[in-house]
Amino acid sequence: MAVKILIVTGDAAESLEVLYPYQRLREEGYEVHVAAPAVKRLRFVVHDFEEGFDTYTEKPGYTWPADVAFADVDPEEYAAVVVPGGRAPEYLRNDPEVQRILAAFTSSDKPVAQICHGPLITAAAAKLEGRRVTAYPALEPDMKVAGAAFEDSEAVVDGTLVSARAWPDHPAWMREFLKVLADKAPAT
Repeated sequence: MAVKILIVTGDAAESLEVLYPYQRLREEGYEVHVAAPAVKRLRFVVHDFEEGFDTYTEKPGYTWPADVAFADVDPEEYAAVVVPGGRAPEYLRNDPEVQRILAAFTSSDKPVAQICHGPLITAAAAKLEGRRVTAYPALEPDMKVAGAAFEDSEAVVDGTLVSARAWPDHPAWMREFLKVLADKAPAT
């Protein structure tokens, strides 16, 4: 039986930040489930960096089916969780089921990979106090308010918590997360 990893996401998640870890983890032999507020076809977005814009731009992205609703997630069934960014974390962080899921992973020291705006969810679950993290740079004040030490780098590893700024950091982020998984939850 394959080791299972959960991706916690929703509508308006960044396409690359969901699909890159989804495919990369499957390549390594993990069984990956996408959890969302409801079992439905999710609509992702594409965030890009364009000359002359002070922030990123947003365009429609891929659609993807959710495998399980947050309310039906048993964190004990999963070895790790991935928290992608995009706009989804802005509303998902208020969902008590998402907070329950993230609290279960962090309190049991299971691997957590978070990227871009994903740390907003972990912060809402009150699980960043005293941790070292990175996130989309505009979230530095949010991370500090959550009690975390913010580092502006490709990938920050703090025990079983691995974070990255945004999709351009995917190689470093997944490389570090896979090292944590090899130690804590090998695929085979």
